[in-house]
Amino acid sequence: MKDGVNGVALAVFIFFFLAVTVMGFLAARWRKAENDSLDEWGLGGRSFGTWITWFLLGGDLYTAYTFVAVPAAIYAAGAAGFFAVPYTILVYPLIFTFLPRLWSVSHKHGYVTTSDFVRGRFGSKGLSLAVAVTGILATMPYIALQLVGIQAVLDVMGIGGGENTNWFIKDLPLLIAFGVLAAYTYSSGLRAPALIAFVKDTLIYIVIAVAIIYIPIKLGGFDDIFAKAGDAFSQTNPATGAPRGALAPPEPGQWTYATLALGSALALFMYPHSITATLSSKSREVIRRNTTILPLYSLMLGLLALLGFMAIAAGIKVQNGQLAIPQLFETMFPDWFAGVAFAAIGIGALVPAAIMSIAAANLFTRNIYKDFIRPDATPEQETKVSKLVSLLVKVGALAFVLTMDKTVAINFQLLGGIWILQTFPALVGGLFTRWFHRWALLAGWAVGMIYGTVAAYGVASPTQKHFGGSAKEIPGIGEIGYIGLTAFVLNVVVTVVLTFVLRAVKAPDGIDQTKPEDYTADAGDPGVQVELPPATAGSAH
Repeated sequence: MKDGVNGVALAVFIFFFLAVTVMGFLAARWRKAENDSLDEWGLGGRSFGTWITWFLLGGDLYTAYTFVAVPAAIYAAGAAGFFAVPYTILVYPLIFTFLPRLWSVSHKHGYVTTSDFVRGRFGSKGLSLAVAVTGILATMPYIALQLVGIQAVLDVMGIGGGENTNWFIKDLPLLIAFGVLAAYTYSSGLRAPALIAFVKDTLIYIVIAVAIIYIPIKLGGFDDIFAKAGDAFSQTNPATGAPRGALAPPEPGQWTYATLALGSALALFMYPHSITATLSSKSREVIRRNTTILPLYSLMLGLLALLGFMAIAAGIKVQNGQLAIPQLFETMFPDWFAGVAFAAIGIGALVPAAIMSIAAANLFTRNIYKDFIRPDATPEQETKVSKLVSLLVKVGALAFVLTMDKTVAINFQLLGGIWILQTFPALVGGLFTRWFHRWALLAGWAVGMIYGTVAAYGVASPTQKHFGGSAKEIPGIGEIGYIGLTAFVLNVVVTVVLTFVLRAVKAPDGIDQTKPEDYTADAGDPGVQVELPPATAGSAH
């Protein structure tokens, strides 16, 4: 690490940061809202076309955490970190089958969140609340990790001081970045990250294209890179007594690799921010096009992952693995281009953090505040509450980052993935069938949440006694697998069995507000969006 502040890199970083800040505030004038409603503030007026949606979804899914953590996982353990590549390949055929249906029914009925759909489909405020709370809980640590990404860049640039510096001075740069993010999200809503995503993704593509050519040339080519990485992984890890990693997943780890990839693919578009970006598009066809062109990001991710091997070959030594890639950039690139790379990571944190906070706020407003606190809230009141909650969500994430160890933040994000996967039966199942009983779905969700949380609590790591990872022995099989997928299987089994029982005893169904034709409707079809009506007494739990 270079001594002191890298002034050139910092200047370039500040230039791009100021540029996107201005763009964030100007976004309030772009596609100016016709009224003050959640459709306008939280979904950009449901008006985004193919390319805006593509950049928005890309900015949403491929974050600063992705940029830092995926190659950091490979830097730490080798090819096991590549699980992120196959899961992003698996996810696109999956979402091609259900995202257009979700867009259509949401457009037809004016649904803003996944919980809106679940409530409308199953007539259950209780199930809707469960989905909303899960979404908020899973999103909070995800936002925190975006701030961890910014903090990693600031640390490598040498600003904020050392560990003995006064906490306020040390964290001041992060506080400034947070304040700017909060301000333009509050004023511009989803339009701000949609506009900034163009800059973010362009910078990331440029940085990866340069890195994948320039760094190997400086390191003697990929042969040397893989040879040095292989040597490093063969060394014994003092904490575990086993080799540090491997260039290919060893046989004992293949179940973990496969189940983690599959479970992550099922979970990715359950996150509220993924759905928020989806529902902001102007037509069903926009969603279908995006599911065919988004795999370009998977190509980028595969190249990005190789940076982990390059960091090893370059001799990068860091205590915190999250600093490996920023440190690689500072070591290998000229100072001015290191600044560009740092800006790509920093802006790569601002875009998803904004979308995530908006998505969490929309869930609270529509499915907690309006359903349980103020059913007669006007669209203007909903928007005001959502804006305030988006600030509170970001404050909570900031407090999480400033008061807890970064490893804890990462492991809570892994726990969030386990949780959000448990909403899959209600959301995706509900898009194709009404057979599942609402009470069975709620019971299956509860079983999955409890098992997943308890199992994750029992996982230890060299640095943590609890929540030390997301893999554990699969009951009945004996192989180590992803806890989230095991919890999901239990969830589905409980849901199916209880549905048979509840159907047999003729337990009351909720009222389905949707019709079969709603799931294939497009923007030009007859019919208008309607507000989700209050649930009747018979449909609530």
